[in-house]
Amino acid sequence: MHSTDHNYRKGLILTAIGGLVLSVDIPLIRLAKGEPWSILMVRTGTTFLAAIVIWAVWRLISRNAPKLIPGRKGLVVSALYGLGSIAFITAVYNTSTANLVFILAFNTMFSALLSWIFLKERPRPATLLAMAVMILGILIIVGDSIGNGTVFGDLMALASAFAIAAAITISRSSKEDMGFTSLIGVVLPFIVAAFLVGQTGYRIDAPWWIIFNGAVVMPLSFFCLASGPRYISGGEVAMFYLLETVLAPVWVWAIFLEVPSRNSLIGGLILITALVAHSLWQLFSTRRRQGSPVAQAA
Repeated sequence: MHSTDHNYRKGLILTAIGGLVLSVDIPLIRLAKGEPWSILMVRTGTTFLAAIVIWAVWRLISRNAPKLIPGRKGLVVSALYGLGSIAFITAVYNTSTANLVFILAFNTMFSALLSWIFLKERPRPATLLAMAVMILGILIIVGDSIGNGTVFGDLMALASAFAIAAAITISRSSKEDMGFTSLIGVVLPFIVAAFLVGQTGYRIDAPWWIIFNGAVVMPLSFFCLASGPRYISGGEVAMFYLLETVLAPVWVWAIFLEVPSRNSLIGGLILITALVAHSLWQLFSTRRRQGSPVAQAA
């Protein structure tokens, strides 16, 4: 198997796992039944501790363990993930869920645009088409409720999407393993949450769910999604973040018996179809290029 094909497969698998695992974040938060800032403090705190423990064990076993923060770019990436998280949390409390979900979907476009400008990775027409179709799917899901938020909250959602897109782009440009870097970025939202918990008080009724979320779900999902840019384009990595929008309502349906709307099912089906079709097309296209006489001669 050619290395390019292998790397693309690896990138797809990593980001798909990351997106799938991330989709259970919201159900676990709801199962914990707590005050939002307490939830955030425990989730980010356990994520950081889990990341340090996993990295330390990996370091003991192998000298090839990734760096926690690889150089200056790693520090910038970590800060961007942290700032993106804080902007996201601020948006949650200052705009509607529909506005938030729809605006965050533009992470894909931001990632593609930044990669095009700074990395000279011009997205293919098929990739742009897939992104447009996926945003259409999100619009169908939340279209009825868009417009009920505030300008400040919408700007915070936009800032969050841009920060994550910038982190993905810098990660790809560095060609470094940034798997742990995104996890170190939770320090910033942890500090903010801890300060606010000190003001409002602590309350979580079922903390084991949020501890499991922070210790297992978040490290695994963030590590996989942050590692993806080494192997596939920033725009394609960003696509897999949208899996949470589609699958979280499905898990909520299964756990809390809250039936999703018809628009949620239609939009989700469109989004998943576009993501799978684009991934299969990209794999087929890569193999075809490598199998051409020109590629073999090279």
